Amino acid sequence: MTLWKPDPTFYPSPRDAAAAPAEKLAYVAAFDRSAQKPDALAVLDTDPASGSYGEVVGWTDLPYTGDELHHFGWNACSSALCPYAPHPHVERRYLIVPGLRSSRIYVYDTKDRISPELVKVIEAEELGKRAGYSRPHTVHCGPEGLYVSALGGYGEEGPGGIAVLDHTSFEVLGRWEVDRGPQYLAYDFWWHINHDVMVTSEWGTPSMIEDGVVGELLLGRKYGHRLHFWDLRRRRHVQELDLGDQYQMVLELRPAHDPTKKYGFAGVVTSVEDLSASIWVWYQEGSRWAVRKVVDIPAEPAAADDLPDVLKPFGAVPPLVTDIDLSVDDKHLYVSCWGTGELKQFDVSDPFTPVETGSVRLGGVVRRSAHPAAPSERLAGGPQMVEVSRDGNRVYVTNSLYGSWDDQFYPDGVGAWMAKVDTASFTLDERFFPHGDAFRGLRPHQTRLQGGDASSDSYCYP
Repeated sequence: MTLWKPDPTFYPSPRDAAAAPAEKLAYVAAFDRSAQKPDALAVLDTDPASGSYGEVVGWTDLPYTGDELHHFGWNACSSALCPYAPHPHVERRYLIVPGLRSSRIYVYDTKDRISPELVKVIEAEELGKRAGYSRPHTVHCGPEGLYVSALGGYGEEGPGGIAVLDHTSFEVLGRWEVDRGPQYLAYDFWWHINHDVMVTSEWGTPSMIEDGVVGELLLGRKYGHRLHFWDLRRRRHVQELDLGDQYQMVLELRPAHDPTKKYGFAGVVTSVEDLSASIWVWYQEGSRWAVRKVVDIPAEPAAADDLPDVLKPFGAVPPLVTDIDLSVDDKHLYVSCWGTGELKQFDVSDPFTPVETGSVRLGGVVRRSAHPAAPSERLAGGPQMVEVSRDGNRVYVTNSLYGSWDDQFYPDGVGAWMAKVDTASFTLDERFFPHGDAFRGLRPHQTRLQGGDASSDSYCYP
């Protein structure tokens, strides 16, 4: 389906995106840890003027069980306006939703409906035979197609990498990499689209993550600890940066939205030396790429009796930075500390000297901080997936990470909740707290905002 004029939710520049109307709906992927019920897409009302504000107003069950929905994305975004790979007449209409455990990819239509409607299922065999990958993880719309990262190979552990889907038919076109160089582990990816640069990060192969954190692999420093840089147009690996093998699990990547800039942020889950988490900046130095640690977040001491088995030997709660998000104006970085139950705000106007400017607590392995809307309820989980509105005024967080991690770090149950932070005051919105039965026994993970958000679009004009 094509349009006579570009989708109004496509914006040439981040400045235009920040000035756009506020979202009125949020789409949330929710999964059933037991794999007995189907996973689902929940739709939340985010319009403060609505009578159903903060409530689940739409719901779509998946057709199968055992998918474990993870990171999903739009079929099209503002990159459709880029001059060298234009697709100006497609719509931001479909959600591309991968199942991390099943290796299926679902396509859902959101146009003129509250509850998304299933229009296509890409089976694991098609992804495997055409691209050579399994365990699809992250979706981004970009030049020449839809890009989907995958953690595993087809019929083998690895390497993981990126598959490309057709914008219109959603058929799997094939493997993105022409020359992957030394890259083997995979996780997130993003790009500096105007400079033909892709950046990828590392977690682990399916067997390394399937049943949670494996102590022997963590202490043996076997999880991912590198960044990889690629020629985006030629699809070739050009440089590898090793952060040091003590820094385990280099996960989320957030490049500057300003297309004239060539820097971005990476989050590291933990250091095996002291359980701290960290934030790093990559940047160009001459003709080569460099990386620098700019934030350390220490572990918090705790009594062994208060800790789950996985943490008892350490006597501390690691922050476990499992998501970060950069505001569209590139001024604020939001960091989720899922272990300690904290969402941090940093002023990153100077990316090399971040300044912490705000913090809220929810959940946490030991603290179990309550939401002001339910002050007597000790919350499990913590701020995990983070999504920032285009104008930067609102931050949405959900509390579940990955089923097996949930069970390790919150063995008494992780629960289900979603919260919203108003960034001007950096306080929790007491009117927005869908939790418990609102998610029908499923665990909420990633959020996408109607019309786009801070981690869904890339821009080609400053």
